[in-house]
Amino acid sequence: MKIFSIILSVIAIALIIFNSTQIDFNNPFGDESIVALITIMALLCAIVLLLILNTSKSIENKLKNRK
Repeated sequence: MKIFSIILSVIAIALIIFNSTQIDFNNPFGDESIVALITIMALLCAIVLLLILNTSKSIENKLKNRK
């Protein structure tokens, strides 16, 4: 599960970098730029969810080892 999370995080970071090159900083709320901004926000949310999942699994493993 940890390898899966790492792979998804790397893909998300790569897509964030790609989408940041698509933003027109002179008109950040233009047609193509707004799509890139929305995609960047969605990818950041995905990374946060993966971090929450990793933390949850870590807590679950610690509770199992305690018993």
